[in-house]
Amino acid sequence: MYKKLAVALVVVFVPAAVSADVAFSIGLDVEDAEVTTLTYECGDADPFPVHYMNSDSDVLALVPVDGDHRVFVNVVSGSGARYVAGQYEWWTQGENATLTNVIEDTRFRECVISSR
Repeated sequence: MYKKLAVALVVVFVPAAVSADVAFSIGLDVEDAEVTTLTYECGDADPFPVHYMNSDSDVLALVPVDGDHRVFVNVVSGSGARYVAGQYEWWTQGENATLTNVIEDTRFRECVISSR
């Protein structure tokens, strides 16, 4: 009986201890990548930069959301360029862009490329 209890405790407590030390990194081959930075203005808010990385195999955007920079991945779009990260969607079309929380179904940024 004690052996079964000891095994159950190890299974319960080890994952919690291990998860605190987990690190995650992504290796990207950026030799063929082109990095572009565009500045966007959204109403009265301060302008902010969005960094785009385009390579033969990856298309990413680094967009500030709620004080953090999130990595958005390009996905299929009927028009423009559509990027997603979790519950957020960054959609650009020409000079315009929108940031939407798709779970709450709210657009909370409607932006244009800054002329500055």
